[in-house]
Amino acid sequence: MSEKKTVVRVRIGNEEFSLKSDRSEEYTKTVARHVDKALTEVKSSGTVIETHKAAVLAALAITDELLQARENQKATEERIVGLTKQLSRLLPPTKR
Repeated sequence: MSEKKTVVRVRIGNEEFSLKSDRSEEYTKTVARHVDKALTEVKSSGTVIETHKAAVLAALAITDELLQARENQKATEERIVGLTKQLSRLLPPTKR
């Protein structure tokens, strides 16, 4: 059964959007603020850029953040698996 969708009004790049989401209102606003921040950073880089191109560059920056976070998570998981194997070797056979 799906959760109830809520409509949240947010502002991104000086434009207002009504977003329908099954996430909480606060979460949706946090996501919108993150996108707005990325867009603002691209636009404030000093180069005059069209809004749609700035949006693409902001999407690339956000995707880069996501992919780096995934890589870090995978490396952390691999490290945990390795440490778990090392620790299990230290346990007596009956405790493994």
